[in-house]
Amino acid sequence: MQNDSSTCAIILAAGEGKRMKSNHPKVLSNVLFKPMLRWVTDAVKDGGIREVCVVTGYKHQEVEEYLQIVGRETPELHLQTALQTERKGTAHAVMMAEAFLRAHSGGHVLILNGDAPFLSSEIIQASFALHREQNNAVTVIAATVDNPSGYGRIVRENTTGQLCAIVEEKDADSKTKAIHEVNSGAYWFSVDKLLSVLHKISNDNAQGEYYLPDALKLLLKEGYPANAFVSDDSNAILGANDCLQLGELNTIARTKILDELMANGTEIPCRDGVIIGPDVTIGTHVTILPSTILRGTTKVGSGCTVGPNTLLTNAVLSDQITASFFSGEHCTVTTSPPPFTTVNPQNSAKS
Repeated sequence: MQNDSSTCAIILAAGEGKRMKSNHPKVLSNVLFKPMLRWVTDAVKDGGIREVCVVTGYKHQEVEEYLQIVGRETPELHLQTALQTERKGTAHAVMMAEAFLRAHSGGHVLILNGDAPFLSSEIIQASFALHREQNNAVTVIAATVDNPSGYGRIVRENTTGQLCAIVEEKDADSKTKAIHEVNSGAYWFSVDKLLSVLHKISNDNAQGEYYLPDALKLLLKEGYPANAFVSDDSNAILGANDCLQLGELNTIARTKILDELMANGTEIPCRDGVIIGPDVTIGTHVTILPSTILRGTTKVGSGCTVGPNTLLTNAVLSDQITASFFSGEHCTVTTSPPPFTTVNPQNSAKS
């Protein structure tokens, strides 16, 4: 899928995240210095989707202000927001974006969570390919995990393997709880099929909320085809409800980035204190030494040695630079700086 005009996305970003004990909306919590919401908007963009509605709620002004930054930095995304003043469940959040859905009648919508940073563009594209190939009314993005506790289980027909239900753990019997295929909370829907059942979803449950998996139940009851796409990356389902889980996401992301860099030839003889953000680019024949932190859109040229004890944010190192005991922000470094140097972040400096 490359810039498919028939697709759009709704990102659910209204949650408060009380267990984070933060003054900021949960979706603005950082994984490797990058808000989880930005991981999601980048994945949507790289997956070829351009029309995006973000459903905001708790401290919505903060999210909306951040989305203005995202819009300036990724002008190919056409971002809009819908406000969920009362948090009454995932389907209720989608109801707040009904005007956006109706504007995209005839197409397909990806609905996903703004606090799930590892749902990649590759998964988005592959799941949509299955969705369109099978002409599904809904395609659930799922994953197989070692410990499915707490997740909705994907229940399939014994003979055909087709999806027949998502069963939440509180409603699952022992046989269903033994299933390791779980719901990520992300879905592809036919827009028109979703609209046909959206207001039929009931809040007749203990929480008095409207849940999006009930749309699947209604579509199946009406005989529409549905299936689940199983991601080969079990981390795709992960989110964070507290700072401990957020720390786990940071560890996963950090390990993946360092592994990929080393597999591509970057020398990192000791990982202690080495943290590299997802949007950092590193040239060939580069050595990264301990206690080096590279953030934002930092670019490291070929033949550089970075560290120890170096912090770079949105910086550019030209080729063959040695930067140790150095801190630079929004700067360009063309000659090796002396140690214990801090570059004024207001300047684009040549050190």
